[in-house]
Order: sequence, then C-alpha cells, then structure tokens
Amino acid sequence: MLEYNLPRYLPSAEELPDSDEMPVDNELQELIPGLLKAILLILWSERMDWLFAIDMGIYYHPDKPPIVPDGFLSLGVERFYDEELRPSYVLWDEDVVPIFVLEVVSQNYRKEYTTKLNEYEALGVLYYVIYSSRRRRKPHLEVHKLVNGKYELQEGNPVWLPEIGLGIGCERGNYCGVTREWMYWYDEQGKRYLTPAEQVKQETQRAQQETQRAQQEAQRAQQAELRVQQLTEQLRALGIDPDNLG
Repeated sequence: MLEYNLPRYLPSAEELPDSDEMPVDNELQELIPGLLKAILLILWSERMDWLFAIDMGIYYHPDKPPIVPDGFLSLGVERFYDEELRPSYVLWDEDVVPIFVLEVVSQNYRKEYTTKLNEYEALGVLYYVIYSSRRRRKPHLEVHKLVNGKYELQEGNPVWLPEIGLGIGCERGNYCGVTREWMYWYDEQGKRYLTPAEQVKQETQRAQQETQRAQQEAQRAQQAELRVQQLTEQLRALGIDPDNLG
C-alpha cells in the first residue's frame, strides 16, 4: 500500500503522459531488460499475475514526474488490461509496488546511487538491481535488498530472490548475435534458465535426436527382418519347412 499523502481525485493512466521523451543512452539499456523479459515470457507463460516492463514510467504522485527505470517486475497484477496494454504504471491504480527494479548504468551517470536509490527505497521496492559492465574493481552486478527500510547489498552471482522464486545474475553468453556478458534468471541451485533462442536450439536438437533414434530403430527392424528371411531360405535349402516348425 502507498504511504504517500495523495490527492482525493486521481488521474488514470490514460490521462497521464506515457513518455518522458528522453532517449535511452545506449542499446544495452533496452537489450538487457529485454532478455530478462523474453526469458520470463517462456518461463511464466502459464501465469497471468505478473508484469515486466521496460522503460515504463512509474507514477507515484499525480503532480510529480514518473520514475522511469530501465526495467521492473511486479507480481500480483494483471498481465494485460486490454489490447491497448499499459501506457504507464500508476501505483494508485495498481496498488502494487514493483518488487524488482533494474537500472543499467550507461556512460552517463544517472544518479543510480543517490536520487534513484532513495526513490526506490521510499517506494518500498524490495530489490533494487544495478548493472554496469564498465566497472573494473567492483562487481558488475549489485543486488540491493530492502531490509528495515534501508537497502543492503547482497553477495553472490547469481543472487537468489526467494520472494520472486528466481535468482538474478550475469555471465557471458550470446543474445541477438552479440557475445558478451548478459543478465539472466537462475533457479535455486544456480542453474541458468535458457534464452528463447537456446530453448529453440535445444528443442531442435531433441527432435533431431528423436528422428535419429527412429531411423536407427527402423534400420534394426529391417536388419532383423532380413536375418529372418535369410534363415528361412537356409532352412528351405536343407529341406526343412520353417512354417511347420514347432
């Protein structure tokens, strides 16, 4: 529940601006959360109680500009309202604070450790994740968990998020034809969930293996039938009727 002192009459999502008209700094700010969303769309394909949004404004007060993270996850909300989808995420309509927020640090510092951290902390976002591949001395991935109203840095890669039922981490891989370090979801044992392309490749390999097994079984059946025919001919050459054996 929101703790802000909101006005009595509140605008709907359709009445609020759905863009801050500010371009992203680089492609990674779209591709990294895009990969996380693509994996969830397969992993949670049967669930309709979640939303992973990319570069969508979060409105927490009608008279203040929205917060626009690179990506965020909310649980316990409708995946879709209607065919128009959400123009923005309005907290007084949703009544659910995002449980996970992602900021991908670009070449231009955007107050990830000051203003944004304080805003997400005040909203009550449970997990605030910061990713920067440019770091040399510090880990590229930082997962901050809200504990008693303050963020505490979690250790490890991946980091298990029990309230979400997933782990978050980063490792080298290939996405959209680019081989580099990407962020992925993980299971509780630390095993990485496959990307859509990897799942297609895996299913293709399984289908090929099944086809090969079927072909091998057909070959074995043909070979067995040939041996029976050869044995039958040998018996008849010896004057033995194989149909009357027994």
